[in-house]
Amino acid sequence: MRVQQALAALGPGPLEEDALRAHVWPLFSRVLERPERGIYLANHSLGRPLDRTAQDLADAVDAWYAELGGAWGTWLAERERFRALTARLIGAARPDCVVPRASAGQGLRAVLNAHDRPLRVVTTGGEFDSLDYILRVYRERGRIALEVVPARADGRFHIDDIAARVVRGVDLVVLSHAMFRTGQLIEAVEPLARQAHDAGARLLLDVYHSAGVVPLDVHALMVDFAVGGSYKYLRGGPGAAWLYVRPELLDASLATLDIGWFAKREPFAYLRPEPPQAGAGGDAWLESTPAVLSCAQARAGLELTLGIGVGRLRAYSLAQQARLIELLAAQGIEAQGARRDHGAFVVVVHPQARELVKELARRGVTVDARGDCLRLCPDILNADEELQRAASQLGVALAGL
Repeated sequence: MRVQQALAALGPGPLEEDALRAHVWPLFSRVLERPERGIYLANHSLGRPLDRTAQDLADAVDAWYAELGGAWGTWLAERERFRALTARLIGAARPDCVVPRASAGQGLRAVLNAHDRPLRVVTTGGEFDSLDYILRVYRERGRIALEVVPARADGRFHIDDIAARVVRGVDLVVLSHAMFRTGQLIEAVEPLARQAHDAGARLLLDVYHSAGVVPLDVHALMVDFAVGGSYKYLRGGPGAAWLYVRPELLDASLATLDIGWFAKREPFAYLRPEPPQAGAGGDAWLESTPAVLSCAQARAGLELTLGIGVGRLRAYSLAQQARLIELLAAQGIEAQGARRDHGAFVVVVHPQARELVKELARRGVTVDARGDCLRLCPDILNADEELQRAASQLGVALAGL
């Protein structure tokens, strides 16, 4: 009820700091009332949880205490709520297209293991390790042939370079919607998906760095698969990840070996027909006994994000990025971000980015780095005064180096 009341009080229209401070910040009192933590600008990494997240988890555990085995009714209802909320978030046609997974990597493995022959896969050199490592290991084991498209000299990935590799004989394209190092947002996803389909291939889109902070419609983008999760912008913590499978593929009975007994047509009937009978649609991609608490853990963040609206969050994010870039420029620091083709965090390229992370931490500012990219991500819980202080501290840290 507190979340619903806060959203009602917030009202429609563009987000403003004063309104967020009055109505949304109180929903995060447990994480905000710790001034010793300093300024948190790693919202692109681990999102800050709502107060209600603890209560949602407690409710799921209370069902266990109260009902023991009967708690499965409560837990499975929570799983289905997670699927429905995520489907709304990403524009999926129906909830069963969303298959809960503990990680994006599990989703990728399920897709790779839906084929009974080695695949020819095209990807980029900018994919996050959770997918990149799996692809490289599958290549080493002879399970796939892998072509990695590099970035150009400007550090960006160009859709023309990727499209040039998507030819007849390619089976799967694996691509991030937003690149984790630089924040580059790939806008031409739908034309690439069409080209992949014309060539007989399928497209898997990693939306971990866009879901919840960039408007997303997987149906309109025509992607075949997508992987994402609640760890970052959706404030749901680790373990609440998912795989999206395009409904046409589910209806055509595309199946994977990455399954368990919950994928059976009637899992609690304990029948063993020959041949084995899978559940309907996306249920056929479920695994064994699920980690149900992660679905409860993710609910408050999903509801808040959907209640505010991703479009409004995106507009506020771009405005905050522009403000931070302005403040950094006043310190003589060049930064990237605040563009339509950019995700949710600001990037400062510096060869000692990791040392800057440590120095800023000593100064009470939490950021992170990937390679030479220092990443700073403001969100709806950051005051403008915090952005001013963070920019000033980064200026001092750079002078110290």
